[in-house]
Amino acid sequence: MTVPAATRPSTQPDRHWQPKPSEPVDLSIVIPVYDEAESLPELYRALCETLATLPLRAELVFVDDGSSDGSTRLLYELFLSDPRVQVIEFRRNFGKSAALAAGFRAARGRIIVTLDADLQDDPREIPRLLDALERADLVTGWKAPRRDPWTKRLPSWVFNALVRVLTGIRLHDVNCGLKAYRAEVVREIPLYGELHRFIPVLAHARGFRVVELPVTHHPRRYGRSKFGPARFFRGLFDLLTVLFLTQYSPRPLHLFGWFGLAALGVGTIINGYLALQWFLGHPIGHRPLLTLGVLLMTLGAQFFLTGLLAELIAHSAPRQDYSIRHHYRHDHE
Repeated sequence: MTVPAATRPSTQPDRHWQPKPSEPVDLSIVIPVYDEAESLPELYRALCETLATLPLRAELVFVDDGSSDGSTRLLYELFLSDPRVQVIEFRRNFGKSAALAAGFRAARGRIIVTLDADLQDDPREIPRLLDALERADLVTGWKAPRRDPWTKRLPSWVFNALVRVLTGIRLHDVNCGLKAYRAEVVREIPLYGELHRFIPVLAHARGFRVVELPVTHHPRRYGRSKFGPARFFRGLFDLLTVLFLTQYSPRPLHLFGWFGLAALGVGTIINGYLALQWFLGHPIGHRPLLTLGVLLMTLGAQFFLTGLLAELIAHSAPRQDYSIRHHYRHDHE
């Protein structure tokens, strides 16, 4: 597969900045790619047109997440033809969180922009994201209106509503692929599993300023969506993980303790009532209520023990539960 002539960068020396390893980069654009060979030439052309309007030294970081449709070869040809292009090739498909984590690790810019490779995110929105980043640490897009079938819009609406209720962050579209970050944001947020959906939530929990910007969204023109029903349910489990990481990771006993206290309290009341019945001469050995009371007290004790063990692990593990914006130092002689 060859790169269409319209997408090849000009050979003129002043066409674009030639990055060197020792030079700083202003802007890194990270693009996860998974079987998007049909859209890549047009995406690359649109990115080049957008970068030509920006007075920034930029690089393009493509992360090939185990593509099997020719995307790998096309990305390699882009790498050979444009010195601004970095390509990271995975051995197999590891998922979007892994692709973003690898891209963030390789990015050299003080500002990082992410977008999907399927042309539904519009590269022409990047200047607006950069302008909004002047008053924030992370700018996340809001696909308004969203150009997807209702089978994707409805689960997304339910998911975003749950995120707003459970986390308190007021975003319409927490999982939009089009985002702009200050570099310190991505350095402080570890990504694994499928936590890429919750980057704004994780950043907000660290004290970073998060704002939302309505952005243009296009219908999918090539290939097929990677969204499926299983992703919705995996997202719910990941939401529980994020709630634990952001609210209870430094104090796990506060989570397990409430469940333990509730179970132990109800079990104690039940067994106390049965003990009174036994003292009054009523047989209780055959009553299912006795089994329930003992079970609840046992569960309550187990929740408390689990919370205490989690506290010991959290106490002994090295961690940093704060994020520093500035450090002003006064040296004394």
